[in-house]
Amino acid sequence: MKKIFLTVLLCSSFCTVFSQELTIPAQTQYLADNPFLLSPSYAGIGDNARVRLNGLFQWVGVEDAPMNQSLSADFRIADRTGVGAVFYNDKNGNTRQYGAKFSFAQHLILDEDSEQYLSLGLSFNLNQFKIEIEKFSNTLDSSIDGNRFTQNYNLDVGFLYRVKSYFAAFNASNILPKQIDQAIKLEPNLLVNYQFYSGFNIRNGKSNLELEPSFLYQYFQSDKRSTTDLNLKVKYHNYEDYYWVGITTRFLNDQSVTPVTVGPMLGLRTNNFYFGYSYQINTNELLPYNSGTHMVSLGFDFLQGLSNCPCTQNRIVY
Repeated sequence: MKKIFLTVLLCSSFCTVFSQELTIPAQTQYLADNPFLLSPSYAGIGDNARVRLNGLFQWVGVEDAPMNQSLSADFRIADRTGVGAVFYNDKNGNTRQYGAKFSFAQHLILDEDSEQYLSLGLSFNLNQFKIEIEKFSNTLDSSIDGNRFTQNYNLDVGFLYRVKSYFAAFNASNILPKQIDQAIKLEPNLLVNYQFYSGFNIRNGKSNLELEPSFLYQYFQSDKRSTTDLNLKVKYHNYEDYYWVGITTRFLNDQSVTPVTVGPMLGLRTNNFYFGYSYQINTNELLPYNSGTHMVSLGFDFLQGLSNCPCTQNRIVY
């Protein structure tokens, strides 16, 4: 019974990854001071060039459970222009996708006196989706052989609005329709995914403490699913260094109000080095069969230089 249950869960996760083709799974990586993974509009928005290496290990203890690695970098090339790239590898059972996103962003001043800024971003995506036939048992079907993979390209568009300490980012992933094999009726051709990320920073005067509540809403057009993340981070600033702890929880919007995952987060930035970690535990039927989901983020900030345009500066004043 246990094997049957795990098989059903893994098959369900296979369908999820298949319908989210060309999309980097958004778990907690964006909370590790790397919202650029969510939207190209964040490219080059800080005072540094940023490099982040993320490792996500889901459902530890379940054989062939999903895992994801990504390497991202973004930096400013002019006062109001930023560029960036993301390289990723995502594995789920016998399915695998890997590729890259190349992003461009333009940062605009709406009103300098009231500190209103608008950032527009565009990404070009290259992706390869592969079924690892070599790992199948020959007893299943002798006709299943060869290298089963497909290559795709697509676009993401996004914008980011900021006013004082409030931010709101909207991103549409995979906006181009996909050409599919008409003989495969189950293959989705609507791959558009939408993400809305919003929150604000609360800091009292010269206090070293800062609160950052935020939420992320994701909608997957192919199967009409949606999720909501509720997050809270507490930062302690020490000049250019900072330390933070937080908590995040995820809800499946078409199910009950009980969260599907919940867990703590922590991180630090010191001497331009960044480290982040988060742990999530499942609250559904998968709980007895795994030890949770782990995310580790390592990063480095370099080439610090203030822009002449306030629309690209970090709002935290040290």
